[in-house]
Amino acid sequence: MNFRLFTKISFLALLLMFVLPGCVVNTFTKGVPNPERTQGLKAPAPQGEHELIALEGPGTFLSASITKQGGGNDLTFVILDIDGRNVVNLSIAAAKNVGLTQNNPYILDLVKSSGDIKTLTIGLPSPLYFERELKLRVNVQEAGVVQIVANVIHGK
Repeated sequence: MNFRLFTKISFLALLLMFVLPGCVVNTFTKGVPNPERTQGLKAPAPQGEHELIALEGPGTFLSASITKQGGGNDLTFVILDIDGRNVVNLSIAAAKNVGLTQNNPYILDLVKSSGDIKTLTIGLPSPLYFERELKLRVNVQEAGVVQIVANVIHGK
């Protein structure tokens, strides 16, 4: 191999290894910009579908918690849609039945507090970006739900 070609290849290799990676900005290496919490409440929560939180994009979804108080059979469905695509659609009863009541590799965890209070958490190992919208809804299919409180942690 001639010396000039070797020098050019070496220079390109050094450029690719040390200079260019510093020029590529990864949004999540420094955290999510402008984090905030948005809360939604439905009290009382009669049977039917209720939109708790609607966010306009662009943005970044980090986590959510949905707390339900009351009800008899836990047939309240938590529905998370990002840019029109369904990410979560699961009832509190199903989360309990399939064992999402302890640490697991899935994104959901059901925590039972005192009495008839149950909290479903949604957390991902990396943030989800949404371009247009994020909607968090519940579909209550049980009587006696006193209230549902939802919190979404997101960035702009």
